[in-house]
Amino acid sequence: MDRTLFILVTSVILMVAFTLGWLSHWLLHRFARVPGGHMDEMDHLAQSLHEAEEARDQAILYLEHREAELESQLSQMEAELRATMEGLRVARSENEEMRAWIEKTSNAS
Repeated sequence: MDRTLFILVTSVILMVAFTLGWLSHWLLHRFARVPGGHMDEMDHLAQSLHEAEEARDQAILYLEHREAELESQLSQMEAELRATMEGLRVARSENEEMRAWIEKTSNAS
């Protein structure tokens, strides 16, 4: 193989490699790019997602606040219930004492 043929074969190989590289680059960008009309839609979807995340965060904060408020009310109601039950127990014992006293005084007469 003489020098001219070697240069020619090397040039053809380099040209084919360049053409294949350029073609693969073009195909990659052709199929991977987002058309201009879709960018507006993607921006709109991103904005909607951001708003939905903010609404979710606000809902979580509201639910946490409401849960704490309800737990506070529940503990107050339980305390009131305990106090009422204690008062009822005292009233029943007084009622039993009064019945015993009435029966005792009616039997004595």
